[in-house]
Amino acid sequence: MASDSLIQLETKLDRLIALCDQLHADNHRLRERESTLLRERSQLLEKNELARSRVEAMITRLKSLDIEA
Repeated sequence: MASDSLIQLETKLDRLIALCDQLHADNHRLRERESTLLRERSQLLEKNELARSRVEAMITRLKSLDIEA
């Protein structure tokens, strides 16, 4: 009987170790994905700022053309 309990405990520990390994791998992948997404976000914010600046410059030029006409 004690042997059965020991085998059950060993089986549960093996499953727990496997689960911990899987969670560790998942966590690593998620951290890498987060890092990639943060870089992409930063790049998109830069592009957005550049586009906003260009649009504002165009509006300023159009207004100056309108004033001259």
